[in-house]
Amino acid sequence: MDMYAYEYFLADGKTPFCGVDEAGRGPLAGPVCAAAVILPEGCMIPGLDDSKKLTAKKRDALYDIICESAVAFGIAFATVDEIEALNIKGATYLAMNRAVADMEPAPVLALVDGNDKNELDIPAIKVVKGDSLCASIAAASVLAKVTRDRYMDDMDALYPEYGFAKHKGYGTAAHYAALREYGPSPIHRPTYLRKMH
Repeated sequence: MDMYAYEYFLADGKTPFCGVDEAGRGPLAGPVCAAAVILPEGCMIPGLDDSKKLTAKKRDALYDIICESAVAFGIAFATVDEIEALNIKGATYLAMNRAVADMEPAPVLALVDGNDKNELDIPAIKVVKGDSLCASIAAASVLAKVTRDRYMDDMDALYPEYGFAKHKGYGTAAHYAALREYGPSPIHRPTYLRKMH
């Protein structure tokens, strides 16, 4: 069963449904970003896949196609302060709920990547490896990843010493070296830096 047929099988006649995914749970800096996408029935987007399996160039090209093809989509952030206040899981669901609330028509069901307990404001089905199995979750993964990467590119201009354009805030050797040299920036996540040696 392909990723288009599989999500209709999961939704079991409930429409419109959306796919939901996030980007940025793991980085040491920057917000977490979530996206929700309703694709039209029968919509086939060539090359669509889990964002982690695609090159940055391919994700950028797909971003525009998804935005043009979707019945509706929402993209939202939860800030570093919200991550600190709610922990990353709580902040991720805050961003997801914001993304879902931003859509017209409103979805009646969400297909969500992962296996966390559902904390969405609408009924949801959790799909492990959903970004590889369901087209709308894959589409959401691309929108979230591209949006967050672009945000981190903007932050690179503000805080060039950290190299955000290269690693997008993830804990690379170069990023840790910059942290040791310069200390944290205003967009670093304090709780994520406690484990630093």
